[in-house]
Amino acid sequence: MLTILSNITTKYLAGQSILNQITRHASKKAGGSTKNTSPKVRPKHRGWKRHEGDWVEPGTILVLQRTLRFHPGLNVGFGRNGTLFSLIPGRVVITCEETDPDWTHTWVQRCHGNRMGTKFYKKYFNIIPNKQHQNFKLIDQI
Repeated sequence: MLTILSNITTKYLAGQSILNQITRHASKKAGGSTKNTSPKVRPKHRGWKRHEGDWVEPGTILVLQRTLRFHPGLNVGFGRNGTLFSLIPGRVVITCEETDPDWTHTWVQRCHGNRMGTKFYKKYFNIIPNKQHQNFKLIDQI
Protein backbone atom coordinates (compact mmCIF):
# COMPACT_ATOMS: atom_id res chain seq x y z
CA MET A 1 0.00 0.00 0.00
CA LEU A 2 2.82 2.32 0.85
CA THR A 3 4.52 1.63 -2.47
CA ILE A 4 1.36 2.52 -4.39
CA LEU A 5 1.05 5.83 -2.53
CA SER A 6 4.67 6.65 -3.08
CA ASN A 7 4.32 5.81 -6.77
CA ILE A 8 1.31 8.12 -7.10
CA THR A 9 2.97 11.00 -5.27
CA THR A 10 6.19 10.80 -7.29
CA LYS A 11 4.29 10.74 -10.60
CA TYR A 12 1.97 13.52 -9.48
CA LEU A 13 4.87 15.64 -8.40
CA ALA A 14 6.66 14.91 -11.68
CA GLY A 15 3.81 16.67 -13.53
CA GLN A 16 1.82 13.65 -14.81
CA SER A 17 -1.89 13.54 -14.16
CA ILE A 18 -3.25 10.84 -11.90
CA LEU A 19 -6.15 10.25 -14.33
CA ASN A 20 -3.73 9.24 -17.08
CA GLN A 21 -2.12 6.63 -14.85
CA ILE A 22 -5.15 5.01 -13.24
CA THR A 23 -7.37 3.47 -15.93
CA ARG A 24 -9.92 0.76 -15.65
CA HIS A 25 -10.24 -1.70 -18.51
CA ALA A 26 -13.42 -3.53 -19.46
CA SER A 27 -13.75 -6.88 -17.78
CA LYS A 28 -16.02 -8.29 -20.49
CA LYS A 29 -15.90 -8.10 -24.25
CA ALA A 30 -18.54 -5.83 -25.80
CA GLY A 31 -21.36 -7.88 -27.32
CA GLY A 32 -21.96 -7.19 -31.00
CA SER A 33 -25.33 -7.36 -32.71
CA THR A 34 -26.49 -10.63 -34.24
CA LYS A 35 -29.04 -11.26 -36.95
CA ASN A 36 -31.18 -14.33 -37.68
CA THR A 37 -29.60 -16.46 -35.00
CA SER A 38 -32.75 -18.25 -33.92
CA PRO A 39 -35.63 -19.37 -36.15
CA LYS A 40 -38.46 -17.63 -34.33
CA VAL A 41 -40.77 -17.38 -37.34
CA ARG A 42 -42.16 -20.80 -38.09
CA PRO A 43 -43.15 -21.68 -41.67
CA LYS A 44 -46.87 -21.80 -42.38
CA HIS A 45 -46.77 -24.64 -44.96
CA ARG A 46 -49.34 -23.03 -47.23
CA GLY A 47 -50.08 -24.16 -50.78
CA TRP A 48 -51.39 -27.26 -52.55
CA LYS A 49 -51.80 -30.32 -50.36
CA ARG A 50 -53.41 -32.58 -52.98
CA HIS A 51 -52.68 -32.51 -56.71
CA GLU A 52 -54.50 -33.43 -59.90
CA GLY A 53 -55.63 -37.07 -59.92
CA ASP A 54 -55.15 -37.70 -56.16
CA TRP A 55 -57.81 -39.72 -54.37
CA VAL A 56 -59.28 -37.86 -51.38
CA GLU A 57 -61.72 -38.63 -48.60
CA PRO A 58 -64.32 -36.20 -47.21
CA GLY A 59 -62.69 -33.45 -45.13
CA THR A 60 -59.28 -33.76 -46.78
CA ILE A 61 -57.53 -30.39 -47.08
CA LEU A 62 -56.78 -29.57 -50.71
CA VAL A 63 -55.25 -26.08 -50.41
CA LEU A 64 -54.14 -23.77 -47.59
CA GLN A 65 -54.14 -20.14 -48.70
CA ARG A 66 -54.08 -16.68 -47.19
CA THR A 67 -55.57 -14.82 -50.16
CA LEU A 68 -58.21 -16.08 -52.61
CA ARG A 69 -55.80 -17.67 -55.07
CA PHE A 70 -57.69 -20.91 -55.69
CA HIS A 71 -61.47 -21.23 -55.81
CA PRO A 72 -63.80 -24.03 -54.70
CA GLY A 73 -65.44 -25.96 -57.51
CA LEU A 74 -67.68 -29.01 -57.61
CA ASN A 75 -67.91 -30.84 -54.25
CA VAL A 76 -65.29 -28.62 -52.60
CA GLY A 77 -65.87 -26.57 -49.42
CA PHE A 78 -64.41 -23.18 -48.51
CA GLY A 79 -63.28 -22.65 -44.90
CA ARG A 80 -63.29 -19.38 -42.93
CA ASN A 81 -59.52 -19.04 -43.26
CA GLY A 82 -59.52 -19.75 -47.02
CA THR A 83 -58.90 -23.49 -46.80
CA LEU A 84 -60.34 -25.62 -49.61
CA PHE A 85 -61.45 -29.07 -48.49
CA SER A 86 -63.19 -32.09 -49.97
CA LEU A 87 -66.89 -32.68 -49.30
CA ILE A 88 -67.14 -36.17 -50.83
CA PRO A 89 -64.68 -38.98 -51.64
CA GLY A 90 -63.30 -38.81 -55.17
CA ARG A 91 -60.51 -37.67 -57.49
CA VAL A 92 -59.12 -34.14 -57.59
CA VAL A 93 -59.53 -32.28 -60.89
CA ILE A 94 -58.05 -28.78 -61.28
CA THR A 95 -59.46 -26.51 -63.98
CA CYS A 96 -58.71 -22.98 -65.13
CA GLU A 97 -61.99 -21.16 -65.70
CA GLU A 98 -63.27 -17.67 -66.24
CA THR A 99 -64.49 -16.55 -62.84
CA ASP A 100 -67.72 -14.81 -62.00
CA PRO A 101 -67.21 -14.09 -58.27
CA ASP A 102 -69.87 -13.12 -55.76
CA TRP A 103 -68.88 -9.47 -55.20
CA THR A 104 -70.80 -9.29 -51.92
CA HIS A 105 -68.45 -11.83 -50.28
CA THR A 106 -65.82 -10.18 -48.07
CA TRP A 107 -62.99 -12.41 -49.34
CA VAL A 108 -63.78 -11.53 -52.95
CA GLN A 109 -63.92 -7.80 -52.19
CA ARG A 110 -60.59 -7.91 -50.36
CA CYS A 111 -58.72 -10.02 -52.94
CA HIS A 112 -60.29 -9.03 -56.27
CA GLY A 113 -61.83 -5.61 -55.58
CA ASN A 114 -59.52 -3.90 -58.07
CA ARG A 115 -60.67 -6.26 -60.89
CA MET A 116 -64.38 -5.49 -60.70
CA GLY A 117 -65.89 -5.36 -64.19
CA THR A 118 -62.96 -7.16 -65.91
CA LYS A 119 -62.68 -10.73 -67.19
CA PHE A 120 -60.10 -12.89 -65.42
CA TYR A 121 -59.32 -16.58 -64.96
CA LYS A 122 -58.71 -18.58 -61.79
CA LYS A 123 -57.89 -22.15 -60.80
CA TYR A 124 -60.82 -24.18 -59.49
CA PHE A 125 -60.47 -27.35 -57.43
CA ASN A 126 -63.16 -29.96 -58.17
CA ILE A 127 -63.82 -33.40 -56.74
CA ILE A 128 -65.22 -35.98 -59.18
CA PRO A 129 -66.74 -39.06 -57.49
CA ASN A 130 -65.28 -42.36 -58.59
CA LYS A 131 -68.61 -43.98 -59.42
CA GLN A 132 -71.38 -41.77 -60.74
CA HIS A 133 -74.84 -42.36 -59.37
CA GLN A 134 -77.41 -43.88 -61.75
CA ASN A 135 -80.48 -42.36 -60.12
CA PHE A 136 -82.07 -40.26 -62.82
CA LYS A 137 -85.65 -39.10 -62.84
CA LEU A 138 -87.54 -39.16 -66.13
CA ILE A 139 -88.98 -35.70 -66.68
CA ASP A 140 -90.21 -35.86 -70.26
CA GLN A 141 -90.30 -38.52 -72.92
CA ILE A 142 -90.15 -37.78 -76.65
